[in-house]
Amino acid sequence: MKKLIGIVALSLLAAGCKTSPTGRTQIALYSPQKMNEMGVASFAQMKEQQAIEKDKNTNAYVRCIADKLISQLPTQYANQDWEVVVFKEDSANAFALPGGKIGVHTGLLKVAEDQHQLAAVMGHEVAHVIAEHANERVSQNSLLQFGLQASDVALQMGNVEYRQAIMQGLGIGAQVGVALPFSRSHESEADVIGLDLMAKAGFEPTGSVKLWENMNKLSGERPAEFLSTHPAPDTRMQTLNSKMPEAETLKRSAWQKGLKPECK
Repeated sequence: MKKLIGIVALSLLAAGCKTSPTGRTQIALYSPQKMNEMGVASFAQMKEQQAIEKDKNTNAYVRCIADKLISQLPTQYANQDWEVVVFKEDSANAFALPGGKIGVHTGLLKVAEDQHQLAAVMGHEVAHVIAEHANERVSQNSLLQFGLQASDVALQMGNVEYRQAIMQGLGIGAQVGVALPFSRSHESEADVIGLDLMAKAGFEPTGSVKLWENMNKLSGERPAEFLSTHPAPDTRMQTLNSKMPEAETLKRSAWQKGLKPECK
């Protein structure tokens, strides 16, 4: 039984091994087509359930930034027909989904004070898509469930005492030791990819740090970073600042090509 479980797990891992845009090894078990289907379905449901901002100026502003960022994506993504929707929602948030979908909450427009700061958030969210983070998360959850179920079967077959307590411990361990750090690695990677993306489009990369300064002012108490799905704002700003020289070089190159956004 243990050998069979091991063979199945190794087969799944081998089949799903890929490399992210930053060179990180990742597991992606689902096809791009399947992820696109899931993204399109989720976005359609959101549009049915949430109010949509109709103001033309607001939509034109958000679309302008999205178009500048999309033009710098790898060809397979740049050629997609991206749908951009502004939702009437007070939270300072945005998201992007496989299948060419971008959502921006009106609350974010109060925190992102200019086009550069909003480009930082939108670039970060699009980075999640091109790095296939959604695929990784779904794949990770599938593997965790498989591992926990296999462990439970093995414990039952061995008549192990305190099986329920052991399984609860394994579940907590998987969440803290695997799922949470995995999510933080996604956020950090999206910060770096998004920074490069906004710089290539001609936005001011320093807007990313300013955005997080604004976000930090709005945030209340947070759990310890090792128990959080996101890196602490200070950690994110340190990472962004460390990558700023390269981003500034990309921005200057974009300006030389005439790429200097004026989204208002």
